[in-house]
Amino acid sequence: MTQREQNPAATAFDDLHSRHAAGLTRQAYLLTGRPELARRAVERGFRLAWQRWPQVAVDPDPAGWVRAAVYECALTPWQRLLPWLRTARTAQELPPSVGPADRALLTAVLGLPAPYRRMLVLHDGVGLGLYEAATEVEASTPAAAGRLAHARERVVAEACGPGEVVRVRLAALAASLEVAPSAAPQGAAAQAATPAGATPSAAALPAAASLLRAESERSACRLTRVTFALTGLFALVTLSVAVVAPDRGAPPWQRPLVTAPAASDAPVQPREARLLPEAR
Repeated sequence: MTQREQNPAATAFDDLHSRHAAGLTRQAYLLTGRPELARRAVERGFRLAWQRWPQVAVDPDPAGWVRAAVYECALTPWQRLLPWLRTARTAQELPPSVGPADRALLTAVLGLPAPYRRMLVLHDGVGLGLYEAATEVEASTPAAAGRLAHARERVVAEACGPGEVVRVRLAALAASLEVAPSAAPQGAAAQAATPAGATPSAAALPAAASLLRAESERSACRLTRVTFALTGLFALVTLSVAVVAPDRGAPPWQRPLVTAPAASDAPVQPREARLLPEAR
């Protein structure tokens, strides 16, 4: 019996990865226009899923949990600071089988703001209902409907085609688009599972899932060590400051109390009696 068969959690994770990794890569490509960024987002999403597998395993829709994580990784705002991680303005490295009409469609989708692009891919590309898509993006149903309508209007205007035809083409691309390999080096899972110059195949997906699990566990161990190291360093600095402080052991400073003058027993004279004779 192999180690994978002995661990039901690993088996379930590998099956989830085998069923949905390729489709999520296509969807991430529709969101970013960069094949390397799409694969990076899928790897990060599945690593995060394995780190939180007890939560993912009991989720009513584990694939939806991973999809939301992948979309968040693909559309992280801080990536705009790095030119090679920004969303492409035009579809890059498309296979020759993609025609000019689909290229124009992808360019129009990539020109949308990130919230509208995500809603369009979820509803028209993946096929989620409006309520399910709104729940996934954590928006109200009217807000999600407004984003979808605005996205469709812009894409139809730029893609030069009827709305229904554009939705059918987008769904077909989300289901069958082959993401071209990237020249940039990817993570260990992509390098080990994908031969040079080839796209990931179904036979390589179990090996990729196993490597993703190993990378996720190593990342969790590194994060734990760094957390303990920073905590120990903070405690050491605090102790050092307390030991070498110049006023260590001195009593705390207290503000002196202000007391009222002592009361006199002499009778109080009227003001006229206290005046000098010259003044009177």
